[in-house]
Amino acid sequence: MIGGGLAGMSCAVALAEAGVRVRLFEKKPHLGGRATSYTLPDGSEVDNCQHLTLGCCTNLADFFRRVGAAEKIRTYDRMYLMDRRGSRATMKSSMLPPPFHMAPSMMFFGALSAADKRAIVRALMAIARAGGSPPDITGITMLQWLDRMQQTPAAIAKFWRVVLVSALDEELDRAEARYGIDVFWKTFLANREGSKIGLPSVPLAELYGGCGASIARQGGEVKLRSGVREIRVQGARFAGVILEDASEAAADACVAAVPHDALPPLLPKSVSETGGPLAGLRQLRTSPITSVHLWYDRPVMRAPYLALIDYTTQWIFNKTLLYEPQSGNGDVVPRASSAGQKGQYLQIVISASYDLVPRGRQEIIELCRGELAQILPATRDAQLLKSTVIKEVRATFSPAPGVDKLRPSQQSGIANLFFAGDFTRTGWPSTMEGAVRSGYLAAEAVLASFGEPRKFLRPDLPLEGLSKRWAARVS
Repeated sequence: MIGGGLAGMSCAVALAEAGVRVRLFEKKPHLGGRATSYTLPDGSEVDNCQHLTLGCCTNLADFFRRVGAAEKIRTYDRMYLMDRRGSRATMKSSMLPPPFHMAPSMMFFGALSAADKRAIVRALMAIARAGGSPPDITGITMLQWLDRMQQTPAAIAKFWRVVLVSALDEELDRAEARYGIDVFWKTFLANREGSKIGLPSVPLAELYGGCGASIARQGGEVKLRSGVREIRVQGARFAGVILEDASEAAADACVAAVPHDALPPLLPKSVSETGGPLAGLRQLRTSPITSVHLWYDRPVMRAPYLALIDYTTQWIFNKTLLYEPQSGNGDVVPRASSAGQKGQYLQIVISASYDLVPRGRQEIIELCRGELAQILPATRDAQLLKSTVIKEVRATFSPAPGVDKLRPSQQSGIANLFFAGDFTRTGWPSTMEGAVRSGYLAAEAVLASFGEPRKFLRPDLPLEGLSKRWAARVS
């Protein structure tokens, strides 16, 4: 196993539980890949970006269960929003059957006019009545589909964009319509549990301790700071790997679970040439994510998180609250002890942050602080103790129209060599769920090649209410 990100870990754990002896090579000193945390020189632990899971992410939830991290995920049943006028809204599920369970929240969404809401309902019903697969969406962007559905400018900016830019890490005029529609179908329409938000209550790196233990139970091992320089192929068969220290490692099979731009250099050029299994990777575009970390000398925010409308800042996460031991449902700071905190740590996340990539660290911090002064008035008088900016310039692949044709299968076409990674063909965009799905699919392919087929991939949440009836009618 090459690569200790979510794809590699999920594949390795699945294989280990099936009785396979796994060696996992990771070039970094920690597991997690792009979904990890690290320690600053002053001892502060920071996530490279705030990652969250949703109720519809069934395979990610399964992976967390396998590695004993499920109890470290704090679940919330609502989404908090705020626009530039200071209008706040809470989106949550009601007792109505899907797809109408979110309707009451929509009715009281003050940032939208009646005309905006009618347009949104019309588009959502088009998705639901088609069982999540409206006709004629191949090869068009999400923005083109929204225009076809006669969405108002405010509905696009204040509703569709708020959800989808964060979910897809891409702007609506660059993202394939199918991906955007799938987000709304699986998250908000098909099952009332789909929109639940899960956030780690520990730094990301602390989620993965059970991975090494699962592998070790079957006699395997995790080797950190062990990069692979070359995957050897002889006669269209996997023949071993050469590590960066020039030593060699042999195995019955290999799963390469490295980023899509790091994979071709490890293999013979023919694999990436026209007609090769990785030829499409040269055409994959990437999209950036920027996270801004701010430590204040006093509490400035009560909610655990907040999604913003019409700001550069898209999400604010109250890391101090998220890391606290907590009782109740966790929707807001519930007790006086939080008021006695000496300080507060916030993380801001901005997806598809193309405009921020060329900007300097201090400029980005001041931009975010200026917006926070409008959103969280308490920050005006609070002292900023320290701050940092993390730019993931190539955070995800861009889910552009036609991108699925560029994504390789988990089966490489080379005997005993397999691929895993969110860039492989999973049916999902570049997400934690997509990465785990790829790992499970690769594990299934490995075992099938050994003549021991086994299923790891978890199904989507079951359809409920009228969504179930409509999906059955069009299937």
